[in-house]
Amino acid sequence: MTFEPTEYEAYGARRVINGVGTRTQVSGARLRDGVVEAMARAAESHVYVADLQARASERIADATGADAGFVTPGAAAGMLLSAAACIAGDDFETMARLPDTDGIPSDIVIPKAHRIKYDIGLRGSGATLVDVGHVSHHPVNGGVDKVEPWQLESAIDEETVAVAYVERPHNVLDLSTVVEIAHDHDLPVIVDAASEVPPPANLERPIDLGADLVVYSGGKGIRGPQPTGFVAGRADLVRSIALQQLPDGYHVDLWDPPADLIDRGSLPRGTPATGLGRPLKVGPEEIVGLLTALDGFLDEDHEATLREWRERAARIADGLDECGHLDVRLSDGRDKASGVPKVIARVREDAPVTAIDLLGALRRESPRVWLGERRVHLDEVTVSPQELTDDEAAYLVDRVLALVE
Repeated sequence: MTFEPTEYEAYGARRVINGVGTRTQVSGARLRDGVVEAMARAAESHVYVADLQARASERIADATGADAGFVTPGAAAGMLLSAAACIAGDDFETMARLPDTDGIPSDIVIPKAHRIKYDIGLRGSGATLVDVGHVSHHPVNGGVDKVEPWQLESAIDEETVAVAYVERPHNVLDLSTVVEIAHDHDLPVIVDAASEVPPPANLERPIDLGADLVVYSGGKGIRGPQPTGFVAGRADLVRSIALQQLPDGYHVDLWDPPADLIDRGSLPRGTPATGLGRPLKVGPEEIVGLLTALDGFLDEDHEATLREWRERAARIADGLDECGHLDVRLSDGRDKASGVPKVIARVREDAPVTAIDLLGALRRESPRVWLGERRVHLDEVTVSPQELTDDEAAYLVDRVLALVE
C-alpha cells in the first residue's frame, strides 16, 4: 500500500502511521473540519488579542460552567499559568518576580500518585510541590493514589497557595473531597484534565464539583490546533492569568483591556510587568482554531464516533490475530475517560522479535509506524484506533505481520 506524499515529506520528515492516539510526540489529533479554514481567515487581518481572549473566555465559560476562561499554548502552559495565578493573585510585584519565589508562599499540595512528568507545568511557575500519601504501583497505569483526607489536610500550612489534582478514571481520592479540604482552608484547587475529553460532560464535571481552575488540552479530544489548551475557572484567577500573559501597557493612560476579562478596579496602579506569561503567548489564529474546534466538539455525535473507533479496533485485532506469534485482545476503554478501546498484542517468546524490537523496527520504517509502548515491560504493544484511517490501520497490520510472522 502506498500513500500520497505529505507536506512533511516535502521537508524531509517521514509520515507517521499513528497507532498511539493523540500523543503530542506524533502530532496529536487530526484537526477537526473547519479549523484550518477558520484559522486561514483569521490570519488575513489583525485583532487586539485581549479582546479576542475576552470573547474566548465567554465561550469557554459557556462550555464548562465556569466564571471565565483563557486560551493557552497547550495544557502544560495552562498548568503553569494556573499555578502562577495562585501564587501571585493580583500582586504586580509578585508577578514580576516569578518564577523566583524566594520568601513568597508558593507550595502546592498534591497527592503523591498525581506527580507525573507533566507536573513540570506547575513547577515551572516557581511553585514547590508538596506531595502526600503513598503510591500503589499499577503495572501499566502508574500510581493509584493512596492518600487519606487527613494526610492532605495536614500538609497544608501558611506556605500553601493551592492544591493540585490530576483527573483520571482510576483515582481513589475523589475530587469533591479534595475541593472540600482545600476550600476549608480558603485555597484554590487546580485540576489537570488535559486528556479527559471526550466525553463532553467532563468539561463541566470538575467545575460542578467546585474546582477553581481546570486545564484542558485543545489538541487531543477537542481536535483543535495542537499547541493550544485552555483554562476554565474563577474570574479572579483567570484575570491573574490574563495579566501575566497579556501585559501590553507602555502607558497607563492607554492601557484599556476589556473589563470583562481584566477588571482594573481593584488592581495596583500602573501596568503589570512583562513576566512569566510572555514565553507562553498564543496567536489569534490559534485562539480562533481552538474555539472553532470546541464548537465542533460540542456538536459532535460522540456515541457514533466511539462506535467507529470500536469497529476499527476490532478489525485491527482480527488482522493481528492471524499471526501465530501474537496473543491479541481488545480493551474495553474503561481506563480512559474517552472510552477509546485499545488493541493489546502480547509478543510470544517463540516470536522472531521481542516487543521492544518490534516497536523500534516499526518506528524506523518509512512511513514510521508508531505503536504504544507503555506495556512493553509485559511484552505487549498497543494500538489505538483513534487517529488511524482505515487504510492506515490496514497498513499497520500488514507491517506488524511482516515483522512478527
